[in-house]
Amino acid sequence: MLSRIAESLFWIGRYVERADDTARILDVQTQLVLEDPAANEAATCRAVLSIMGARPPGDDDLDVTRLVELLAHDQSSPESIAACLQAARESAWRARETLSEPLWVAINTTYRAIDSGSFRAMRRDRGLRWVRDQAALINGTADATMTRDEGWQFFVLGRTLERADMTARLLASAALSPGHAWTTTLRACGAHEAFLRARRGLEIDREVVGFLLLDRLFPGSVAYSVTGAERCLANLESDAHRAGVESDARRILGRARSELEYRSVNDLLADLPGAMDRFQRSCAAATDAITRHFFAGSEALAWHGTRQ
Repeated sequence: MLSRIAESLFWIGRYVERADDTARILDVQTQLVLEDPAANEAATCRAVLSIMGARPPGDDDLDVTRLVELLAHDQSSPESIAACLQAARESAWRARETLSEPLWVAINTTYRAIDSGSFRAMRRDRGLRWVRDQAALINGTADATMTRDEGWQFFVLGRTLERADMTARLLASAALSPGHAWTTTLRACGAHEAFLRARRGLEIDREVVGFLLLDRLFPGSVAYSVTGAERCLANLESDAHRAGVESDARRILGRARSELEYRSVNDLLADLPGAMDRFQRSCAAATDAITRHFFAGSEALAWHGTRQ
């Protein structure tokens, strides 16, 4: 497969996942602020910007309206939903000849709502729900219409790496927040109902962190996502009949996963922000290794700082 096509498919997976995760975080956090009169609106908004690696504005005038503008609608901000969906559409255009017609239509139709201003005109809660629905449509269409070839492996590789990175960011942020907002974190990961069924509603530190980090059956957990990324890399390596340089990413991810799996949850809890920071660095290093050895260049919208 041409490196240009492979890179485009990898970043379609990442951009769509990033838009979906950003919409979930914004939806949960803005509802929390609006429903809790005791919540510090400016502090919560700055915490959300920190999760997303976005630099907060220089002034103190930060509220929910401005947060939604920065992370949902501002196409000049690389962390925004609009910028991610625009980038996904540009990547899809570069890989147009390899995409199924339904997948191209799903991506292009989603972007047209951004470009036309329809997304901006939606009420906040409806707009964020629309983003989640469109991400599900794109991913579902890809699942149903893409041949399980190299292109599919790159698409899923991007999606799983982004999901693992985002879950780690949310856990680090929750650990640094007063009172550890675990219910909010579960909802932002789309994991609350699955957690209640699996852990019988015991929303304590150990149970939540263990579920979001190590659960092997929930697709949003770090372990599940990293295992999926490693599987994609193994398949790509096998398909290419090559060994060596492209295995760097697998080694990086394998070490990162092992560091989580072979430590007790109590040990992880004692240094959760540090452990998540190291994991995020591993994700960035794995992305660099993938870019160097599979792609001719990088079209990434780079994540920025991750810790408060």
